[in-house]
This record gives sequence, C-alpha cells and structure tokens, in this order.
Amino acid sequence: MLQIYGQVRIPSGEIEIKAIRAQGAGGQNVNKVSTAVHLRFDILASSLPDDYKERLLHLNDQRISREGVVVIKAQEFRSLEKNQEEALRRLQELVRGIAVLAKKRRPSKPTKSAQRKRVDSKVRRGKLKALRREKAAD
Repeated sequence: MLQIYGQVRIPSGEIEIKAIRAQGAGGQNVNKVSTAVHLRFDILASSLPDDYKERLLHLNDQRISREGVVVIKAQEFRSLEKNQEEALRRLQELVRGIAVLAKKRRPSKPTKSAQRKRVDSKVRRGKLKALRREKAAD
C-alpha cells in the first residue's frame, strides 16, 4: 500500500514491480544479479480518484506512456530492495506533485498612490524636456 495524501492510497496490487539486470559498470554483480527495478503503474486501471487520473494523464512527463502507463526504472543502488524503495518513492512523488492544485493567479492592480507617483514622474520628466526645447530654440 503506497500512501499519497490522507485517504488516497495506491494498493500494492496495482503496482507491477519487475527485477531486471542493471546497466553500466559493476563487474560480475551486474552480469549475474538482477538488482534494477522496472515499475509499471496503469493510471486508467488504478483506484485513484478521477481528478488525479485526469491530471496525471495530462502531465507532460516522459515516464507516462500514451496508453497511460507510468514506467519507472530504478538502478542507482546495488540492492534490489533499495531500488524498489526508490522506484516507489518516485511514483509517490509523481502522484503527490499533481495532488495539490496550484492557486489560480489573480492579477493585481497598482495602488492609487503608485499610479499618482507614476503620473507625477512623467509630468516632471515632460517639463524637464520642455525646458530643454525652449533653450534650444533661443
């Protein structure tokens, strides 16, 4: 059971974890032992709330396929257990990222005093330029 927020959880049966051989350097251990983890999570078939599913499917993330399957590969650690924990942590982080909605931005307006200061500075600048024009005309 993967805890997301409050009552929102992902049952272990909805997460498919498969051990695979890790890539890269590591000598005999890499060649013999399957320590990397391939995690698959089908968004559409999951028990997540519909609004979570919708937000996940519209997320522009390379880990989510067109079919709506989250694929996470973890191979940082030399042990299978640590890689499983890391893959589950990444899935949890992904779902938590869409769980909280960002507040809608309301455009702010400048205060009356700020508007007044702006106009006053423009008037001052205009007068300064007008004085220059009068001197140049002489």
